[in-house]
Amino acid sequence: MKRVEIYVTRTCPFCIMAKRLLDKKGVAYEETDVGAQPQLRAEMMQRANGRRTVPQIFIGGESIGGCDELHALEHAGKLDAMLAG
Repeated sequence: MKRVEIYVTRTCPFCIMAKRLLDKKGVAYEETDVGAQPQLRAEMMQRANGRRTVPQIFIGGESIGGCDELHALEHAGKLDAMLAG
């Protein structure tokens, strides 16, 4: 399974929903709280092509976007293949 990284803030409802989907699928992920470590937000923005909002999700080092994009991949049946790749 590819490495999954997610940049979050603690109180973000979209972050919670994205993590809930990953947890439901049994996907391990590395979580970075940019609320607790604001210096890492610049790193997140650089990796996410300037996007500032959380969550920002990376699968195998590739930016897939946020919660909406993660759920869209799941609904299209593409998430499992992307994770396995």
